[in-house]
Amino acid sequence: MDDECWRWPFFDERHRTLAAELRTWAATNIPEHHEGDVGMASRDLVRLLGDAGWLRYAVPAPYGGADAMLDVRTLCIMRETLARHTGLADFAFAMQGLGAGPISLFGSDALKAKYLPAVARGEHVAAFAISERDAGSDV
Repeated sequence: MDDECWRWPFFDERHRTLAAELRTWAATNIPEHHEGDVGMASRDLVRLLGDAGWLRYAVPAPYGGADAMLDVRTLCIMRETLARHTGLADFAFAMQGLGAGPISLFGSDALKAKYLPAVARGEHVAAFAISERDAGSDV
């Protein structure tokens, strides 16, 4: 985000700090280009993001997350910051959130406890599927 955006009233100091920390971390830890198997590179990025604690923002605190509830502003800031570094890092982060989101919002406590901590640590790759009557999975 450009500097002008940070003055908008719905961002606070926590958001500005998070973006700066992630930007610095990404520049040091995430390769800008990935050679070879994109699937393996994506799994490596999930693990890297999990080890560094960034995936904690994709699940609620009771299951290893950073915040009591998911914060859409934080998720958007993280995605944009990662995407500016490399699209594959954004993709890896986004998929963890997309896969964990329905469980976080609508899953039973047992389902949340079974899957979300491992998603937050980057040990499991979250996924989702959408199916439409007579259309397959064409979202």
